[in-house]
Amino acid sequence: MDYELEYNSGRSHLIIPEYGRHLQKLVDHCVAIADKNERQKMANAIISVMGNLQPHLRDVPDFTHKLWDQLFIMSDFKLEVDSPYEQPSRETFDKKPEPLAYPKAASKYRFYGNNIQIMIDTALTWEAGDLKEALIYVIANHMKKCYLNWNKDTVDDAVIFKHLRELSNGEIDLNADDEVLSETSKLVRKTTPIVNNNNNNKNKNFKKSLFKKRQ
Repeated sequence: MDYELEYNSGRSHLIIPEYGRHLQKLVDHCVAIADKNERQKMANAIISVMGNLQPHLRDVPDFTHKLWDQLFIMSDFKLEVDSPYEQPSRETFDKKPEPLAYPKAASKYRFYGNNIQIMIDTALTWEAGDLKEALIYVIANHMKKCYLNWNKDTVDDAVIFKHLRELSNGEIDLNADDEVLSETSKLVRKTTPIVNNNNNNKNKNFKKSLFKKRQ
């Protein structure tokens, strides 16, 4: 008896492999159905099967919308049925995303990080007032904290003010305002070693047992 073996190399391409070969065949069969009503019933049944195959996504918003979009994608946008949602088009998925902007090169003060520069640029766009002054003071304190994490030593506020003035292109000068930043002890937390009390209790009990034996 001869059997016709079917190899993956000779099969059609799986558009969404997560659903498997059998579901892809169901979609292809649904596309080939001539009667519109029967085709609609078949499409609704396929949506139910797809939902059962991914129960972990039922709590995701627009879960059913996602299933219908995937059904049209698996049919290569050839399926003609009524969907409760807007039918996606091939052009939508063929459209290439816009390229991401390359991250801005870090300044010479790398220990502050790129976020500090973003915060400084944001502060410069704010109108003069108490909120802007408070933000600048927060930025300066954060710069001092970053400096201490890198240097592990004390730092003079004048150094932070100088760096802040350079990073803001001279627009922020806290030296003229006689500002005082937070103390080093408040910015850097000292970690205390964890003492294992269980080992200490075991040692005490062991010493007591030795003392009793000697008696």
